[in-house]
Amino acid sequence: MKRTIRYLLSVICVVGALSACATSVTRVSPDKIIDLSGRWNDTDSRLVAEEMMKEALIRPWIDNFSSKNNKPPTVIVGSILNRSHEHINVQTFTKDLERELTNSGRVRFVASKSEREELRQEREEQMEHSRKDTVKAPGREIGADYMLKGSINSIQDEEGGRKVVYFQVTLEMIDIESNIKVWFGDKKIKKFIKKRRFGF
Repeated sequence: MKRTIRYLLSVICVVGALSACATSVTRVSPDKIIDLSGRWNDTDSRLVAEEMMKEALIRPWIDNFSSKNNKPPTVIVGSILNRSHEHINVQTFTKDLERELTNSGRVRFVASKSEREELRQEREEQMEHSRKDTVKAPGREIGADYMLKGSINSIQDEEGGRKVVYFQVTLEMIDIESNIKVWFGDKKIKKFIKKRRFGF
C-alpha cells in the first residue's frame, strides 16, 4: 500500500513539474509595449523611427528643395551603423525609417542598393525572355537627391542588481550632389533596469 502511495506521489510530482515547464504562447498586438530585459527592442525601433522621421519631415530642407525644383525630394536610406554594446537588428530599424518616409507622402523614396541590383537583373532577364511590349527599359531609374545615414550608440552602467542603459540614435540627411548635411537629428533613450532576485 505504501509503495503504491509513493508511486502515485511520484507521478503527481512529475506531472506537476512538466506542467510548470510547459511553454505558454499568447498572441498580442504588435503595437503593445513589452519590455522584458531592457535591451533595444521592436518598440524602441518603431518609436525612434516615427519620432525622428516626423521631426525630419517638418524641417525646411524639404520645402527648400521642392520650391527650387518644383518636385518633392527623392531619398534613399544609406548605412545605419550599430555601435552599441548590443546586437541590434539594424535592418528592422532601417525598414521602420523607410516606412515612415514613404508613407509621409512628402518625399519620394527609391529602392536600396541591394533591391536595385535585383531589379536590374530582372530587367536584364526581361530583355531576353519577355514579350517586347512588356519589357521594362534600362536607364530610366530615378536618382536619389538625399541619403539618410546614421548610427546607434549606447552607454551602460551597472552595479549589483541595477543597470542603466543609455541609447543615442543619430541620423543625418545628406545632399548626394554637394555632400551638404541638410538635417541632423538625435533621439535618446534611457532605461533603468532593476533585477530583484538574480544578477545580470
